[in-house]
Amino acid sequence: MKSGDIQIVPERFNKIYFDWMNNIRDWCISRQLWWGHRIPVWYCANGHQTCARIDPTACATCGSTNITQDEDVLDTWFSSGLWPFSTLGWPQATPDLAYFYPTTVLETGYDILFFWVARMIMDGYEFTGKRPFETVYLHGLMRHKDGSKISKSNPQPGDNPLDVIADYSADALRFTIITSSAPGNDTKLDLEKVEHARNFANKIWNMARFITSNLKPNEPIVPITNYQLLNLADRWILSRLNRAIADVDAAYRKWDFGEGTRAIHDFLWSEFADWYIEASKVALYGSDANAAQRTRAILLYALDQGLRLLHPTMPFVTEETWQQLRAFGLPSQYDALIVAEYPKPIKKFLDPRAEKDFAVVMEIVRAIRNARAEFNVEPGKRIPAIISARRARDLLASQSEIIASLARLDAAQFQVVPRAQKPAQALALVVGKIEIYLPLAGMIDLEKEKARLAKEIANGRGAIERAEKQLASDFSKKAPKEIVDKVRETLAANQDRVVKLDAQLASVEGRAPEKTGNAKTTKPRNTKIAKGTKSTKRRSAQKKKSRK
Repeated sequence: MKSGDIQIVPERFNKIYFDWMNNIRDWCISRQLWWGHRIPVWYCANGHQTCARIDPTACATCGSTNITQDEDVLDTWFSSGLWPFSTLGWPQATPDLAYFYPTTVLETGYDILFFWVARMIMDGYEFTGKRPFETVYLHGLMRHKDGSKISKSNPQPGDNPLDVIADYSADALRFTIITSSAPGNDTKLDLEKVEHARNFANKIWNMARFITSNLKPNEPIVPITNYQLLNLADRWILSRLNRAIADVDAAYRKWDFGEGTRAIHDFLWSEFADWYIEASKVALYGSDANAAQRTRAILLYALDQGLRLLHPTMPFVTEETWQQLRAFGLPSQYDALIVAEYPKPIKKFLDPRAEKDFAVVMEIVRAIRNARAEFNVEPGKRIPAIISARRARDLLASQSEIIASLARLDAAQFQVVPRAQKPAQALALVVGKIEIYLPLAGMIDLEKEKARLAKEIANGRGAIERAEKQLASDFSKKAPKEIVDKVRETLAANQDRVVKLDAQLASVEGRAPEKTGNAKTTKPRNTKIAKGTKSTKRRSAQKKKSRK
């Protein structure tokens, strides 16, 4: 271990290992169990003991043939310590032993580092002259969501993995454990996360359904060769895919399986499903047949690579989904995903410029979507928009179809211009140096929106006034601190909410928002009165001086 022949992951457990090995003591080796290696000691009627590797037929001291073997078995860990090579046919020189031993990685819990790992290392060097493995990867213990230990005295939902699998699937449980874990740290099992993992599996299946439903019968899948013909969304997703592959590879090389698997999840759900699949509909349902064919090829390729990345974590849904893709024409030399080549990053697909440009498109779409949500615009309603793009005019004009599709804009009333003046009664959004104007008349019923916002502002100010009165009373001194803090938090949240609501109302009314700093119900003092009061105090002070 000190020479580096064997490494422990994470390294902090080296100290624990050496503490055990440097302070080793004698311990009882016998156990009263049904199964195990029986202690190789035989007793005769004369009180002699015989210890041998091969079962003896007579006492080694007096020659008596009336001998009996000790009925106890060796400590379980003695038998387990032989595992790396005994399972391969040792002590015979078998082909399996020659091929597989020494092994590469041992994965186990940190709580049996000495009981098992140390014995395997000792036995390996003692009986074979070789290390049993190169790396010891230590995981933590599974705990309840609140951090308590899983035990019969403290039963909670999720204690039995078979119940969790029945409710959510084995894939969902595997994914949750891996993404919630870090090397050597305990893992808190949260069933809400397991439910999310199940939803992720459903999402993967739905991705494949969308792709296969858009494939043409008997259409050959064209390989991605001419990179220059690809549009921005195509180049972006290929770059993000290969960056994800590189990130996963880097995380796995550091033994951080949680970080690597989260990167796969984020790519498949947050980028491929949420953005590229939605953007691909412009090409798929457009008039350019060649562009549609290229898009189908990229959809298949990206999901194929994503499934390969995810397969070690979620083997069942990925294999079934991959087989569906293969049945619909995915070109592959492999009969099963489990034997397919694991992805490697392709440098020619890495395109920082495409990532930067498409990120601008995404920010614009997010800003418009957030505005629609704030003003409760119907999801299916197409709204007008003007983008004052400045230097990004050419980029955004080339992506106007995708922006209109993703942000639900009315193409006939959507403009991308170098510079534009803000129209009256329009909501202004800012993305970097780009300004977006959404005419409110095309989004909402102005009078109804004014009434709604005014009512919400009034309710918010009423809540603020009640909280301020409560905090100004004896309540703040007598009530428990956590309750008082909660009231203060609610007050601050209502103040922020009223400020935001007033900003919305100002946009609807075509005025500037009130500059109140916060949304307190008390009116600011009259500045002139305040100044007059101060000057009056100065004059009276001067009179007193003159009298003296």
